[in-house]
Amino acid sequence: MTGPAHDIARQVRSGERSAAAVLDATLARVRERDPRYNCFTAVTESRARQEALAIDARRARGETLPPLAGVPYAVKNLFDIADEVTLAGGRVNASNPPARRDALLVERMREAGAVLIGALNMDEHAYGFTTENTHYGACRNPHDTSRIAGGSSGGSAAAVAGGLVPLTLGSDTNGSIRVPASLCGVFGLKPTFGRLPRTGSFPFVGSLDHLGPFANSASDLAAAYDALQGPDAADVACAQRPAAPTLPAIAEGTGRLRVAVLGGYFSEWAGPQARRAVEIAARVLGATDVVEMPAAVQARSAAFIITAAEGGALHRRRLVTHYDYYEPHSRDRLVAGSLVPAAWVQQAQRVRHRAYLEALALFDQYDVLIAPATPVSATPIDADWLTLAGKQLPARASMGLLTQPISAIGLPVCTAPTWPELDEDGHLPLGVQLIAAPWREADCLRAAHTLEQAGAARTRPV
Repeated sequence: MTGPAHDIARQVRSGERSAAAVLDATLARVRERDPRYNCFTAVTESRARQEALAIDARRARGETLPPLAGVPYAVKNLFDIADEVTLAGGRVNASNPPARRDALLVERMREAGAVLIGALNMDEHAYGFTTENTHYGACRNPHDTSRIAGGSSGGSAAAVAGGLVPLTLGSDTNGSIRVPASLCGVFGLKPTFGRLPRTGSFPFVGSLDHLGPFANSASDLAAAYDALQGPDAADVACAQRPAAPTLPAIAEGTGRLRVAVLGGYFSEWAGPQARRAVEIAARVLGATDVVEMPAAVQARSAAFIITAAEGGALHRRRLVTHYDYYEPHSRDRLVAGSLVPAAWVQQAQRVRHRAYLEALALFDQYDVLIAPATPVSATPIDADWLTLAGKQLPARASMGLLTQPISAIGLPVCTAPTWPELDEDGHLPLGVQLIAAPWREADCLRAAHTLEQAGAARTRPV
């Protein structure tokens, strides 16, 4: 496993290591390990060297270095990287012209001193939970390379879990940060909808898309998130919200968080390992109350309809002209989505709003709600079915059973990795969702930090 981001930045600031030396070690790990994991679709070595040398030159001039100075990171390949083609996991995009500038969050990471080393594998157009990409190959779980890394940000989670880089960026529409974080055993943050600007990222579902970071610790996750914050007029969902620093809040937070467990739907669709993960988190966080979100089923259904309709509309024209270029796992769903009546979408948005108001009422009593992030641990690559609650379910879609209701209503969630040791092989992680009220990312990060300090949530070397 690569060193923590905060350690790397401290070493670079002190002169103990140069940013160039950190980069050399990082590139060596990628060359050695990534053939097993298939996380990267592009390595931006020339750019990375320029950025690392610029950091070293600033230190040589005696300048104060930014908070992530010299820290290597990589981004899901739906983020624009200047002079690179933004694939978004799709073969149909490979002939597009290169991006003219970086995505806004990539610019912010550069301003924070981080060094971009490449673009990461994903489900095509972010429509999936497994990163079994037929164009660029399946991304493999570093803890068991016969199994999925989760998706759609599978490369982002696996690159951290496999020790390739300490930080990555991904996106989450229906669970695409939380699912791979759970299955790969790393920390992931889906902020409140509208908190981080999506400017310069390839869209999937404009009314559901979120962007966020992955890391090996809650403090590194908070540091990356803080570097990304700030409004942007180009993204109407993120036009005015001011930054709210979280790193001091998790390190110095006072007062006990009021925590409850989400039962009902979130227990019914959780396997034994997922229930055990929740028990571990609840014990450490002092959660004795069990509450329900009655509209969870309806919220998930609304997310399906909105996803299908907006995704289908976005790709309708190219599906007509380039159908064979599209991923077999998703193209028929996109075609079907393009035919969804507008009245269905309007009703789905109304259902979504009712579910949001219902969830807000829970936060009158609690700061954080605990739920499993995935119903089971990582399934084998190419698995079509899984058994859950006595039923045979489609494996790929069912990985989002527990995440979709939450992203549909835009709440902030930190996924914290636990190791319940109840999977059949005894070595696979499964994360918990730590869900907070809108704009209260600090609360879910504090809960993750508490679990980490108690040893209940942690990453493990491969």
